Amino acid sequence: MTEEDKEKKVEQKEEEVVPSEDVHFEPVMKLEQLETIKTFEEDEDVIFKMRAKMFRFDKDLKEWKERGTGELKLLKHKETTKIRVLMRRDKTHKICANHYVTSDISLSPNVGSDRSWVYTTSDFSEGEAKMELLAVRFANPENANKFKDEFELAQKHNATLDKKE
Repeated sequence: MTEEDKEKKVEQKEEEVVPSEDVHFEPVMKLEQLETIKTFEEDEDVIFKMRAKMFRFDKDLKEWKERGTGELKLLKHKETTKIRVLMRRDKTHKICANHYVTSDISLSPNVGSDRSWVYTTSDFSEGEAKMELLAVRFANPENANKFKDEFELAQKHNATLDKKE
């Protein structure tokens, strides 16, 4: 059999294929229903939620490092009523801020920006408590001021709880 004969046979086979409208493929595997993922936010109510960008100050490099962009929330626990800050990165949902709102935190305006606040706190986002200088930036000054107002109310609320204990 020559090369030309082989090519003719292949062409004949291609011509013999008849398209069908009834095409059906069986799935290779069946996907199971995912279980609900526990975020540990189930026992808390959201009292403030706003999109923001979080930064932390690197003391060694003396510069701001981006920590993440996502929804910054103030969460109030249903039983203890303590309020904390929680922020998760958009796509990965990894925690980039997690700390209680305490009365010793002082929000100060970021130099050169009317839409961000800077504060120092003991943050637990990396698993262990670590003192961090954080900056949180919002889309506009109005959102930044809403955050400041809610944050200060949360500070007063948590301060009254601390006095009771």
